[in-house]
Amino acid sequence: MVSLTATAAYIGSMVYLGELAGLATAVLWSFTSIFFTQAGRLVGSFNTNNIRLLMAVFLYAGFSLVTTGSLYPQEVNSQQWFWLGLSGIVGLVIGDGCGFQALVLIGPRLTTLLYASAPVMTTIIAWGFLGEQLSLWDLLGIVVTIGGVSWVVMERKSGDGNSHKPGRGYPGSHSLLKGVMLGFVAALGQAVGLVLAKYGMLYAGGSVEPMPAAFIRMVVSLVAMGAITIVRGETSTTLRAIKNRRALAFCAAGAVVGPFLGVWMSLVAVKYIAAGLASTLNSTTPVMVLPLVILWYKEKVSLRATLGAVLTVCGVALIFLF
Repeated sequence: MVSLTATAAYIGSMVYLGELAGLATAVLWSFTSIFFTQAGRLVGSFNTNNIRLLMAVFLYAGFSLVTTGSLYPQEVNSQQWFWLGLSGIVGLVIGDGCGFQALVLIGPRLTTLLYASAPVMTTIIAWGFLGEQLSLWDLLGIVVTIGGVSWVVMERKSGDGNSHKPGRGYPGSHSLLKGVMLGFVAALGQAVGLVLAKYGMLYAGGSVEPMPAAFIRMVVSLVAMGAITIVRGETSTTLRAIKNRRALAFCAAGAVVGPFLGVWMSLVAVKYIAAGLASTLNSTTPVMVLPLVILWYKEKVSLRATLGAVLTVCGVALIFLF
C-alpha cells in the first residue's frame, strides 16, 4: 500500500512537473530582480550582466563536473549546439540587454508591463514554429494570468522611475518611444529564445536535458557578451566592477537563483509543457515578488495589488486544472 501511494504521488508530481517548474522559475526570478537591482546600482547593468553570466557558467561547470564527471555537456550534436546557442544569444544577450536598457529609459513599471506580452508572443511563435496548439481553457488561463500580472504592475507608480513630469527628469517622447520599443524587443527576445531553446532540446536530431541545454545557452551567451565588451572597449570597466565586493556578493546571489536555477527551471518547464504556458507561468514574477518587496523595501501592498495577485492565481489554476 505504501509503495502504491508513493508511486501515485510520484506520477502525480510528474504530471505537473512542467507547471511547477514554471512557477519555480517565477519565484527564483523574483529573488533575482532584487539582487541584480542592488548590483546594478553599484556597478551598472552592463557589468552586472557580464558578471552574472560568468558566474553562471562556473556554476554550471561545477555542477556538471560533480554529476557527470565532465566540465562541459557530452553527447550534444552540432545542431543542438547551434539552436541552443542561438536561443541564448537571442534571449540572454539581445533580449536581456534591451530589457536592461528599457529599465533605464522608462523604468521597471512600464518595462515589466511590456514583458507581460511575452507569453502571447511565445504562444504565437510556438504555434507557427513548433506546431503547438493550446486548448481554449489554456488560452483563457493565459489571458487571466496576464491580466492579473498587468493589473499589479500598472498599479505601482511611485519610486519606479516613471512618475516624473516633463521638465523634471522625464525622459521625453523620443526616449519614451525608444524605451517602449526596447521593451517590446526584450519581450520578443524572451519569447523567441524560449521557443528556440525548446527546438534545440527536442527537435534538433535528439534530446538534450534542461541542465546541459541551459549550460550551452550560458556559454555561448558569455562568449557573445565578451565580444561585445571588447568591441565597446569596456573590458577594464568590467574588471574593476568585479573588484567591488558588495556588488560581487549581490551578483553571486543573483547568479544562483537567476541564470543558474531560474534558467534551468524555465527549460524544465518548456520541455514538459507548451512554450506559451511555460512563458505565462514564468511571467508571474511581478506577483511572486510582492512578499519580497514587503520584506526588503518595506512597501505596503494595496488592495488592488492583492486582487491582481488573486486574479493571477486564478489564471494559473486554469492552466493546472485543464
